[in-house]
Amino acid sequence: MLSITFYNQFSNVLDDRILLQLNSIKTLKQIQVENLIKAEWNKFLNSKDTISLDSLQVEVPKSAYNSSGIYDFTRFDKEGKTSIGMVSLDGNKTNLKIIDYEKIKTILLERTGMGNTGESYLVGEDFYMRSQSRFLPNKTPSSILVKTKGVRDALSGKPGRGVFNDYRNVKVYSVYSLIDISNLKLVILSEIDTSEVKAPLEHLKKRLIGLTLIIMLVAVILSLFLTKIITSPIINMKKSLKIMAAGDYTQTNEFTKISNEIQEMFEALANLKKSLRGAVNFSNEIGKMNFNTNYIPKSQNDLLGKSLIKMRDKLQEFRNNENKNRLNTQRLLVDGLENERRRLSRELHDGIGPLLTSLKFYIENRIESKDKRTEMIKIVDSTISEIRLMSNALMPTTIDDFGVGAALTNFVDNIKKSSNISIEFEDLSNKSNSKISKNQAINIFRIGQELINNALKHANAKNIRITLSEFEDFISFFYFDDGKGFDIDSVKLGSGIINIKERVEICNGKIDINSKKGHTTFEIELPVNNE
Repeated sequence: MLSITFYNQFSNVLDDRILLQLNSIKTLKQIQVENLIKAEWNKFLNSKDTISLDSLQVEVPKSAYNSSGIYDFTRFDKEGKTSIGMVSLDGNKTNLKIIDYEKIKTILLERTGMGNTGESYLVGEDFYMRSQSRFLPNKTPSSILVKTKGVRDALSGKPGRGVFNDYRNVKVYSVYSLIDISNLKLVILSEIDTSEVKAPLEHLKKRLIGLTLIIMLVAVILSLFLTKIITSPIINMKKSLKIMAAGDYTQTNEFTKISNEIQEMFEALANLKKSLRGAVNFSNEIGKMNFNTNYIPKSQNDLLGKSLIKMRDKLQEFRNNENKNRLNTQRLLVDGLENERRRLSRELHDGIGPLLTSLKFYIENRIESKDKRTEMIKIVDSTISEIRLMSNALMPTTIDDFGVGAALTNFVDNIKKSSNISIEFEDLSNKSNSKISKNQAINIFRIGQELINNALKHANAKNIRITLSEFEDFISFFYFDDGKGFDIDSVKLGSGIINIKERVEICNGKIDINSKKGHTTFEIELPVNNE
């Protein structure tokens, strides 16, 4: 039973570890592919060396696109090659460029950390592959049908992970999500055969079975030997009792000695049973990954107890390292996302903003027609306002200048102007000498954004109350709405709440979620000076 317990627990831990590793690989490749496509798109828009649609070998009908953007033109390629096209409509002229497939192929065929059977690949909306299969290298990707559970879920907007048959009808570990850029929708999957992952476990299983048989054989032999040892004092005691029954009491001392040995034998058996029960219970707790349980060795010679304690400490160290690596990965991803948002916000504010202001000045001073001048200024003002809203949504400048309280106040004020929901935000942070770090401020702002947006989209709430408080040792963020709520124990949490939990975890904070109809609260505490 101990062997079966350890085998099952190690199997579950291995499954989680493999899926976590595949998710990290998939996320990295997704970011690389998205960055490549976006970079090629920006380069295409800024380049004057565009290609006329009529000069390409890919015969793309005009019905395949209706605006400038990125499209999947693979089905129009005469040879069935993967063709991700970028279209620019400039008046009556249509320019198109196909992204170099080798660049995408290089990213996806990088197999670091994927083992012997691992691969990452792309699938289009028609359920046909868009990248080279490492198992079918001589086949054109667009001829390989991939109508698996992962592809169907991803195309329906549900990223995830699991174990199921792939396009080869081979059982694999798989993680998947959707790449959605402009008019392009591709599913990216990272997979590895379960047979490769389970091979060490099968070897361990055989060894455990062999060990169990050996233990049973030894137990049988030992039982026969112990039976002889146990029956010997009982027979001696029987002889002594017969001698005493015959009236010979000279054997009393021998009888007393044998009786003590039997008593000690049963006492030792009871102690052994108690010791083994404690070891098995301790092993079960370790198997459940409960490392807070404790075990006290019976003596300096209790090798089993010492081995179990050492195993617990090693597993605890392993889990701590895993949590630390996962938290660092999450922190790097979030920091990278926020830095990119800050850069885009700065580009909009410092780049396009001044140009529009200059254009407005030019119109006011150079356009003679009053009607045209008024109409053009109105359009420019509307564009400036939209740019300012986009820049503020990406990264509010008030966070750096006046703190997260002011940023949330502005955000709430803007929401009030465009909705009928009653929103109250109480800022109790320290305005003059706040201890809220920049990363904490960004994460608190994003959490507030996510909660309010969720309430507007899904909760049908009429009232929202938010309080941000700053204390000596911690920062408190409280959220309430009177929407329809959700069952935290049974509902499948969306990416929004998952992102909130990840941001709280990145800040080493705690979160308490309570929800029922008419009363949903999020209570978040972040430590001060945690970085």
